[in-house]
Amino acid sequence: MPNSFDAANPPFDRLTESEIEELRESVDIGYYRPGEDLISAGQPVESLYVIIKGEVEERDDDELVALLGRNDFFDTRAVVQGVSKHDYRARSETLAYLAPKALIQKLIADNPRFGAFFYLDLSRKLEAMAREEAEERQGSLMRTRIRDLFLQPAEFIDATDSIETAGHRMRDINSNTLLVRDGERVGVVTGMNLSKAVILHRMPIEAEVAPVVHFDLVAVEEDDFVFQALLEMTKNNKRRIVVKRDAHYVGVLEDIDLLGFLAGNAQVVAGRIERAKSRADLALAAQEIAEQVRTLRRQDVRVEVISEIVSDLNRRLISKTFALVAPPDLRKRACLIVMGSEGRGEQTVRTDQDNGLILAEEVDQSMLDGFRAEFTAALEEFGFPACPGNVMVRNPFWSKTMDEYLADFHRWVAAPDEKAMMNVAIFYDAAAVAGRVDLLPRVKDALIDSVRSEKVYLARFAHAVEAFETPIGLFNNLIEKDGALDLKKGGVFPIVHGVRSLALEHGFAETSTVERIERLVEANVLREDFGRDLKEAFHFLTTMRLDNQLAERAGREAVVRTATLSSTQRDLLREAFKVVKQFRDFLRRHYNFAMF
Repeated sequence: MPNSFDAANPPFDRLTESEIEELRESVDIGYYRPGEDLISAGQPVESLYVIIKGEVEERDDDELVALLGRNDFFDTRAVVQGVSKHDYRARSETLAYLAPKALIQKLIADNPRFGAFFYLDLSRKLEAMAREEAEERQGSLMRTRIRDLFLQPAEFIDATDSIETAGHRMRDINSNTLLVRDGERVGVVTGMNLSKAVILHRMPIEAEVAPVVHFDLVAVEEDDFVFQALLEMTKNNKRRIVVKRDAHYVGVLEDIDLLGFLAGNAQVVAGRIERAKSRADLALAAQEIAEQVRTLRRQDVRVEVISEIVSDLNRRLISKTFALVAPPDLRKRACLIVMGSEGRGEQTVRTDQDNGLILAEEVDQSMLDGFRAEFTAALEEFGFPACPGNVMVRNPFWSKTMDEYLADFHRWVAAPDEKAMMNVAIFYDAAAVAGRVDLLPRVKDALIDSVRSEKVYLARFAHAVEAFETPIGLFNNLIEKDGALDLKKGGVFPIVHGVRSLALEHGFAETSTVERIERLVEANVLREDFGRDLKEAFHFLTTMRLDNQLAERAGREAVVRTATLSSTQRDLLREAFKVVKQFRDFLRRHYNFAMF
């Protein structure tokens, strides 16, 4: 074959030099007149076609599925499965390279990066891309396994051993930590525990060690990733966790050892929040939370993990602010909630405040007014901008009694204008972070009960996904505006709100978009394979959006300029938008949008 074959286009850009040469030596060139079939449905396929010039129609019976042009290739499904499901017909005079199926199958088997493009669903493509990135970034600390970190030895003593014995054992093994057996229980004791017992509590060194042992262990497996250990430390507020191999303890991971391995540590930030005595202390912690996002992404941590870590830290910060600012009487009678992306646990780069207050009953008005102003001002000091829509504790509309919220729900459903439906969406995403956390489920259940049987209302509610077009054309081409794509309007919002609508219809309590998708699959609302694709499309779009926010390209965080993307990213972006388009089609049928 001539050397004119362009191997710079996907998926051929993933082949090695020797594989490219092998391909160039094997391919042929075919010429096709207008109207001539290159591939017929139901017939065996012996080649992968790559268009040199001309246009080829992909048809499913009489329906035009796609119009293919220069550098497009087909039929990948048939190369894998042997038979094509569609007809491919030349619309104009067409030249195409024909790569032998046997060679393509060999390259798929030998080169996983190349093979990823022949998978049949988006989720497998993105998983392959993630594996590739992990291989390319071998130095990524967060991809390291826990077994590769320095671990304190898993040295055991009995609960009946003395404090003195424990101290000598620590000295002998040069460790500050021991595991302690007490029957079926296993706990941990540190040198600091022993020192406090003897110096502060005047316990004799001959006393049993049992009273100073902590038995609330948190365990991870040695094959877990470092970021999983980081999550466990953060969530459980632990300075050390035990490491297991199957059912056996093999070591103890201390936060100081993890600190030596990571640039920046969420557990350290969590501890700083817990120890904060003033708003000034919390302001420093808030700055460190913002820095965590860039650090974790630089270490190739997946966006969903970053969201989980950042949301946990933000909620700790907001809860601590509530503890410092709210009068004791208010803390006993109010539930502090977060909404929006924070409520869904999907916030990464800090956005506007979205918070509110649910009161069990009326409280002193002057006390409430003072808290409203001080709490919102504190969060502004910490870098959380005021919400342009005024969805904040400071606004009495989002800071009132349970009974007042229940009355609002009735009005929102009875008169479902755009503002009312937006309020339902905002409140349905709420999560409790402090105070009387039992109040939120009671109020949210009432909201769900008021709308889940209202089919026309739910259809109007879901119809908001039609507010913005998905930027992909009839022939799967990306539709740009001034060379850019709006990821939020075109992709993220339709997924989030469409999934929210279906979850509300079925009365699910989950707030996370991914967890809602999983519940919809369990309820047979979405097919399992489509649910998987929808999750991966959501992850890919939010990842691209975050990377764009951190790079500050295009000037606006949701807009990405396609000229900055690699060919692989553009291909996956097309795949993700195709899934969004399919999801919107599903919603149109499910809710019969045609009636509006």
